[in-house]
Amino acid sequence: MLDETKPLYIAVAEQIEDGILDGTHPEDSPVPSSNELAAFLRINPATAGKGLNLLADAGVLVKRRGVGMFVAPGAITRLRQRRRDDFARAYLVPLLREAAHLGIEPRELTEMMEALQ
Repeated sequence: MLDETKPLYIAVAEQIEDGILDGTHPEDSPVPSSNELAAFLRINPATAGKGLNLLADAGVLVKRRGVGMFVAPGAITRLRQRRRDDFARAYLVPLLREAAHLGIEPRELTEMMEALQ
């Protein structure tokens, strides 16, 4: 369920992000509390809280005093843009660098990708 290759609090945050992006947690809806997440995922509540706070610090979640954490308005757009940027840095930059080393022109690279679809 959680990605064990990453720190648990980051895996918790990514799981909530995935829920936001797939519609499980719509904008302006509540997300599970740190105690609920801890019980469900069998982790320490402080770890779950750290993951939620990471998202709150990023503006993805908002705290409502006495009520809990809610998905912030605009969270989907914010998450998609951040993940697109991360994707470009992690995959496209190395791809383009290797293509250049191999003498593959951008047009050829586009043709190669289209052929795979």
